[in-house]
Amino acid sequence: MRSSTNRYSLTAIALHWLMAILIIAAFLLGLTMVDIPGLTPTKLKYFSWHKWLGVTVFGLACLRVLWRLTHTPPAYAPNMSNWQKKAANAAHGLLYLLIFAVPLSGYFYSLAAGVPVMYLGVIPLPVLITPDPELKALLKQVHYACNVTLLTVFCLHVLGALKHQFIDRDRTLQRMLP
Repeated sequence: MRSSTNRYSLTAIALHWLMAILIIAAFLLGLTMVDIPGLTPTKLKYFSWHKWLGVTVFGLACLRVLWRLTHTPPAYAPNMSNWQKKAANAAHGLLYLLIFAVPLSGYFYSLAAGVPVMYLGVIPLPVLITPDPELKALLKQVHYACNVTLLTVFCLHVLGALKHQFIDRDRTLQRMLP
């Protein structure tokens, strides 16, 4: 379907902001939980919440991709240069890749550590791999690297939106505001 306006649909806007909030919450919770020494009830609770957020982000990412495949986003502002359009496309592509890579790497890291994931404490997710200490160490690094990359691209995305809002004044940010 073609976009009939220069704004994103309400569904796209809702998915964008809901995912942004959940990703920020998961990131902050991840930072908090790894700084708690030992294995405390609070740390275990935070790990569960972190995993629940990750599974939710993954599910929403699937919905978002399906929505995006069937709904064309609005065109870029006419004054955007080709390099800016290419940079925006690359950043968006990387964001989409990372909203899948981060939760998947965390999920497989948990499984490699021998800790199955129980969504919301009641829905067991499939155990697709057996515990493996070497794979656990690798997946921990992959999960960390994906998170750092996501944080970096996220910050660039926000800076780009603010640049368009306050320097270019081309209403790019308004397209994604409710």
